[in-house]
Amino acid sequence: MADQKKNVRSTLPANSDMPGRDAPVVLPVLPLNDLVLFPTMIIPLAVSTQRSIRLIDDVVAGSRHFLAVLQRDRKLDDDKVEPPDLHEFGCLARVLKMIKFPDETVRVLVQGIVRCQIRSYLPENGYLKARYTLLQDEMEDSIELDALARNASQRFQDIITMSPAMPEELKVAAVNMADAGKLADLIASNVNIPLEDRQRLLEEYRPRRRLEKLTTQLNRELEILQLGTQIQSKVSETLSKSQRDYYLREQLKAIQSELGEDNPQQTEMKEISGKIKAAKLPPDVAEIADKERKRLESIPSASPEYAVIRTYLDWLTELPWAVETVDRLDIAAAKKVLDADHYDLARIKDRILEYLSVLKLKKDMKGPILCFAGPPGVGKTSLGKSIARALGRRFIRMSLGGVHDEAEIRGHRRTYIGALPGRIIQGLKRAGTRNPVFMLDEIDKVGADFRGDPSSALLEVLDPEQNYSFSDHYLNVPFDLSHVLFITTANTMDTIPPPLRDRMEVLELSGYTMNEKLHIAQKFLIRKEIAAHGLKSGQIAFEKAALEKIISDYTREAGVRNLEREVANVCRKVARSVAEGKKDRTVITPQRISQMLGPEKYESEVAEARTEPGIVTGLAWTPVGGRILFIEATQMSGKGQLILTGSLGNIMKESARAALSYVQANSKKLKIEVPEESGKDIHIHVPAGAIPKDGPSAGVAMTMALITLMTGRPLPADIAMTGEITLRGKVMPVGGIKEKVLAAAAAGIRTVILPKRNLKDLHEVPAEIRRKLKFRGVENMDQVVRAALNVSSRRKKS
Repeated sequence: MADQKKNVRSTLPANSDMPGRDAPVVLPVLPLNDLVLFPTMIIPLAVSTQRSIRLIDDVVAGSRHFLAVLQRDRKLDDDKVEPPDLHEFGCLARVLKMIKFPDETVRVLVQGIVRCQIRSYLPENGYLKARYTLLQDEMEDSIELDALARNASQRFQDIITMSPAMPEELKVAAVNMADAGKLADLIASNVNIPLEDRQRLLEEYRPRRRLEKLTTQLNRELEILQLGTQIQSKVSETLSKSQRDYYLREQLKAIQSELGEDNPQQTEMKEISGKIKAAKLPPDVAEIADKERKRLESIPSASPEYAVIRTYLDWLTELPWAVETVDRLDIAAAKKVLDADHYDLARIKDRILEYLSVLKLKKDMKGPILCFAGPPGVGKTSLGKSIARALGRRFIRMSLGGVHDEAEIRGHRRTYIGALPGRIIQGLKRAGTRNPVFMLDEIDKVGADFRGDPSSALLEVLDPEQNYSFSDHYLNVPFDLSHVLFITTANTMDTIPPPLRDRMEVLELSGYTMNEKLHIAQKFLIRKEIAAHGLKSGQIAFEKAALEKIISDYTREAGVRNLEREVANVCRKVARSVAEGKKDRTVITPQRISQMLGPEKYESEVAEARTEPGIVTGLAWTPVGGRILFIEATQMSGKGQLILTGSLGNIMKESARAALSYVQANSKKLKIEVPEESGKDIHIHVPAGAIPKDGPSAGVAMTMALITLMTGRPLPADIAMTGEITLRGKVMPVGGIKEKVLAAAAAGIRTVILPKRNLKDLHEVPAEIRRKLKFRGVENMDQVVRAALNVSSRRKKS
């Protein structure tokens, strides 16, 4: 194989006679894989294969002439090269010198003589031989050719000037080259041009066309060299500026030392050392901080790494490692604060007072992880603030709604630009103490995606057995969170992962009754809104009946958020009349409520319900409190099919099928006609159709709707029921009893039929509600039918 070993090129003086005429008509062909040999070009070749060595030996022993032709496939070994693998045009060459080496390789110095075209190959005898035709440059004498040659020569000289590897002698050769064709060959053999483009220049025997093609390549190479020079110049300027800045800083240090002044960086190091000592870091953290400080001393202040380490040390020293507030352990005073801020919530207040009592007896007690679960507007977030005020601690709130990135909890590693600790560590820094009340709001709305699962990161934060050594990705050192009182809030527990739910003590906050909302409005909301609207207590007064009208006719919620908005609406109208000059006190009566707030927004749902067969009132639980459902059933001519509508979930659909199966199986006992036998379809609908519904607790109500439809005996509208049904007619317990009962009372229900095993849950229902309603505990559908129809019979007799 022949390949180029080094960049050695020269030219021969022009000869008036066409060179190569004395060469034999049949010559050996030497394949070249990385070189295009041009006329007048002298270059060394290394020959290593037996086939090529034998060719060179025969050439040297003969006329010393051979044909140098470029291979089409560069990767092909020359032992396997066949005529189709070679280009049609090559160069007639002559061996000037040959040297053999001990490693059985040969070095030859060859010179290109003239272009040639391969006419035919002869039968192979160890290596390729071919007949050829010499190609003489086309003679032309024109001003355009001279211009092309002069332009190419000038571009070539510019390239030599910008390329340190090219010798200056090439400039002399180019300037003294009178022949345009030879000038083009000289330039093509020395400029960095792709092999395919070199081959095309070799194949062109017309100097004018050759120079035109070459000019394009020269312009491209010159642009590349100019761009490289600009880049190198910019880099050199940057390095020079950095070296200059470093030199000036060293001079400044020497001058400050002579004047007895402190170096700013040394002053900064002293400040950092003082902050590390004042922070009272744990021994292992102090060791890391000291190590980072020593690294900082050895880094120039202009280095990017300097700012990263400095920011890290600032975070490390500004965290409250040993700073904490003194807990107010006066149980009576804490109870007074909790009662002043919130009405009722006895269970929550008792739990906080129990925590304070234990903390008073055991100072090193770990903070509990409390979760306040309940519908919106019942005071979960404000309760956290009251707890902090009762304990005398700082309060930090962090909203988790819509958080998808795990780094929000654990922070980013310092390798990232702009990295910061997670929001847990940031909150502790803002609090300035290691034992604040930390509220994680809306924990049920945490998301998860490709960036990680924040709820998994919270497992360590909310575990008292692990959070004493919480490790933030940014700090990368353990921080003790066991002194923090974590409080989380949620509207529903269903979306919280079970491992996370298991770490929290869940305290349910159900909806408020009418009486409780009335007390909250009188004690808290009215005073708050009067002050918020710039009024005085003597300028406005609410009658009790007016507040009751707002609660019953203008709001329908478990909490008091909309009630507060309506009270604020009234206060704004009074504030306008005061601003217009009215001085008399405004008394808000039920009649004025209608004038100020407009028509009633809600009416009694029971009052609208008609007592007819196929309609039964059910009770449902939602994340925003309880509500009543009207289960509607009807039958029509068909094929005995069951049709379900009303945006029902899979569980609710299964309850409807179980209800129909029970009714069909017990048709004789119930004295009804089976729909399949009568050829009628059954249609069950649960308004409102746009609201998705699911759960098993409507099973009893669906069964009673079918029974009343097929028996023709309607139930009173003020009877509501809840419970899951089995195929055998057993009534299973359900959840959300308190919320359902409160919704029933608000809707005007008088009798509630519920599973007998749920009667124990009525102790959570306020006594005033229990006195208003009658409860019937049932174990099977026979008891449900008797209880419901007995109530209906008594109503008819009365």
